[in-house]
Amino acid sequence: MHALSFLLVIKFVLLSLSEGAASQSGPVKAIGMQKYTRPHSYGNNYTFDERDGWQTANFTEFMHAHVNDSRSNIGRAFSKEQSDIDKQVKDLLGLMKGVGSWTRVTTTWYTGDDLKNPSCWQNTKWAPTDGSFACALTLEGWLGRPKCFTFLELCNGPKKCIFVRVIDTCAGCARGSKHVDLTKSAFRSLADLDRGRLDNVRMRPATHPDEWYEELWGPKHY
Repeated sequence: MHALSFLLVIKFVLLSLSEGAASQSGPVKAIGMQKYTRPHSYGNNYTFDERDGWQTANFTEFMHAHVNDSRSNIGRAFSKEQSDIDKQVKDLLGLMKGVGSWTRVTTTWYTGDDLKNPSCWQNTKWAPTDGSFACALTLEGWLGRPKCFTFLELCNGPKKCIFVRVIDTCAGCARGSKHVDLTKSAFRSLADLDRGRLDNVRMRPATHPDEWYEELWGPKHY
């Protein structure tokens, strides 16, 4: 299939899935949410260098982790057109992207009553569930702590990475620690819940999604 024809097909399929995310329901909504709940990988060729952090991610390889199945028949001969398609597919998917420098953090998970009354809102009826992709950060002493409502990319090694939104503070996290307390689904995407605590996770800021799912991140406006 010619690359440009493929692009037209992709546009039709993805637009039909993503149009009006707020009004989606059932299977269509579940498919849309999977883009943000499925862990992403930077691939086998990416290693961590203690001197300067993660290697720079190649966007084409990053996209292949998400859309490789649907693009398996595109030939390498269309390299320039593939580059254009990568940009178009990114725009259509509304994928988030990590930006800036990596920071080493500790991660744990929380549930139950601790989910109630997220402190980033002064007054909200919403609370995250175990299925949300959200986090609470150290309450005091973390210099340069990410602000409420920002999105973060977290990686437990280069092959297990997720995006979460900051919605709460963690009073039980040690003062001055760089501690990210995750909802269960978010932590489970990085490691088994039985691990309880991960001390070698990397974190960096991330862009905001183009679509919005309140179940995952809470109210968009604050």
